[in-house]
Amino acid sequence: MMRIVIVDDEPLARDCIRLVLESLDDVEVVGEFGHGAVAVEGIQTLEPDLVFLDIQMPGMTGFDVIDVIGPDKMPSVIFVTAHDQFALRAFEVHALDYLLKPFDDEQLVAALDRAGDLLGSPPARATLQEQLQGLLAEVARNPPTAEEGGENVGRYATRLAIRQSGRIRYVVVNQVAWFEASGNYVRIHVGKESYRLRATLTALHARLDPSRFARIHRSRIVNLDHVHEVQPWVGGDYVAIMKDGQQLRVSRMFREAVLSPIR
Repeated sequence: MMRIVIVDDEPLARDCIRLVLESLDDVEVVGEFGHGAVAVEGIQTLEPDLVFLDIQMPGMTGFDVIDVIGPDKMPSVIFVTAHDQFALRAFEVHALDYLLKPFDDEQLVAALDRAGDLLGSPPARATLQEQLQGLLAEVARNPPTAEEGGENVGRYATRLAIRQSGRIRYVVVNQVAWFEASGNYVRIHVGKESYRLRATLTALHARLDPSRFARIHRSRIVNLDHVHEVQPWVGGDYVAIMKDGQQLRVSRMFREAVLSPIR
């Protein structure tokens, strides 16, 4: 039985990995962690055989997690990353296994099979330590540029994983026109389509780029790139006219978010 820990700051990303792993007979998910600091403690305590490790996490990146634990004590690892040029180049240079978001079930299982083949092999373990040491040395010696994801890595969400009929669909955040609270969910509006995400509007707002997204009401967030104009309404409120013609109320409490001339 292979004991596995999942480290990713996105709950839906962790769900995506766990659901595949739970369908397999010879693996056990022994821990899940949403940010680096608790992941370090969890990995050291649980001593798993394998870690699915996200690179782009706020506060402490996946690279930082390895550095704190130490390449010699780090379990086997499969890196998980979005389109991060620096990370992908570094993984390929040091021959480290990774999954590029969004990935499908077959890619995850294939990476798991490769990792399983190496478990219990002292030469493979020594090779992994050398690979991780080389990776950390490259990160320290040649940190990523802003174009490669070095600036605000993991700070703002770029994709949302939406569960639909047992499948995971990825929505590019910048394509979303507006978000609307709906009970324990958030309704995501993309063109003529809408999707439902299990999250709170407040938690989602914290992961959105404030230069692009503004909360205009306790139940709505808009993508400012999709706002055509803002018009005065009654009682100090305003109305945001979206580019598709949709009209959304802007409450007095949040009006400065859309009226500010510079963001």
